[in-house]
Amino acid sequence: MSELEELYQEIIMEHNRKPRNFRKLENSNRSANGFNPFCGDTVTLDLMLDGDTIADIGFQGSGCAISRASASLMTESIKGKSRGEAQHLFEAFHQLLTGGPEKEVDTEDLGDLDVLAGVSEFPTRIKCATLSWHALRGALEGQEDMVTTE
Repeated sequence: MSELEELYQEIIMEHNRKPRNFRKLENSNRSANGFNPFCGDTVTLDLMLDGDTIADIGFQGSGCAISRASASLMTESIKGKSRGEAQHLFEAFHQLLTGGPEKEVDTEDLGDLDVLAGVSEFPTRIKCATLSWHALRGALEGQEDMVTTE
């Protein structure tokens, strides 16, 4: 394993052990529940929208290290961003994991989220990494039904 891969693995494990924004957001005005039926991961995402800006975000749930780390990294990366910026990050992150080698993604836009790029080599884990992102999209769209990765 290269030094960079080891560093990425360390960052993922750190976000799993001590996830950022892992809390119920009491003053949220948007929320969504997500479920990955493939492996049983769950997430509840709470947002505080201030106009068009994601002023605060929190998540709770249970799942594998990839699922928790992805949710933690996502919350850090979108806090303070506009809905449009969050949608752009969702699309770039999804492309990073599902686009294949022929699709180039500007990882500069992704910031720390690029540590999850290696998940693309494990197709069964992509849904783990994208669960919180699908919940984010559901919360922003005001979706009331359970969001799934299917």
